[in-house]
Amino acid sequence: MASALTMFRLEGVRALVTGASRGIGKAVATGLADAGCDLALAARTREALADTARAVVSRGRKAVLLDGDLVDANVAAGLPDRAASALGGLDVIVHNASVLPTAEDGATLLAPFQETHQQEWDTVMAVNLDATAALCRAAYPHLVSSDRASLVIMSSIAGLTGGPRIDAYAATKAAQLSLTRSLALSWARQGIRVNAVCPGWTRTDMTEIVTGNEATADWLTSHIPIGRWAAPEEVVGPVVFLASPAASYVTGHALVADGGISVPEVGLSGFAKPPSPFTAD
Repeated sequence: MASALTMFRLEGVRALVTGASRGIGKAVATGLADAGCDLALAARTREALADTARAVVSRGRKAVLLDGDLVDANVAAGLPDRAASALGGLDVIVHNASVLPTAEDGATLLAPFQETHQQEWDTVMAVNLDATAALCRAAYPHLVSSDRASLVIMSSIAGLTGGPRIDAYAATKAAQLSLTRSLALSWARQGIRVNAVCPGWTRTDMTEIVTGNEATADWLTSHIPIGRWAAPEEVVGPVVFLASPAASYVTGHALVADGGISVPEVGLSGFAKPPSPFTAD
């Protein structure tokens, strides 16, 4: 039997990471390269992937750049074929790409649900859910041909608990968890493990609109038992575990990495909390 540390190695594994240009996706891609993977890196533009590609190559691993906007489900459906063609096959997929609602100028929109618009909802659904379904469907022929097949969907603690002003995002993340369990059941006998990771509040470009608002950031931090936000690198370990032989008997699981925020406290934790900035809604 392999040693415990060897079970986390991924030498020769061919992996696709979406949303790999920054934040959690960039950290995960770099971590998978450290573990031994060759990588297909996907983002909206190839230019945005330059830093991630350099980090992968500096670790002696191959980096293939795939561009495309996942608001088009056909783009998502094409990623597994493109990755497999460039890498000579595909063993692991980490689907990390997702969005929050944005304005025409690209600014993130966080608004009470009753003040949002259908177009904003539709865009979040297209990128976070429709693209997930299209990618997973197209991935099946490649994963079923691999003896190391693992699909990891990056959900969120919002998919378990919901969240004010991120209603569409939270709904898609909950749907991703349901899809994870369904695919795990459907594909288990084909040797494909399907799991999700649910990060809590993590400091990334996507969450900068919250971290830049002192009242909101303080209120959210007060609900995290560990007392701080996560760094993107703190999500790498859970992903590498689920992708590796160390998790060979794990499928249909949602691994929560949230600093304890999802633990029901029923007012008994004793942590002082400032007033909610959302009560005026």
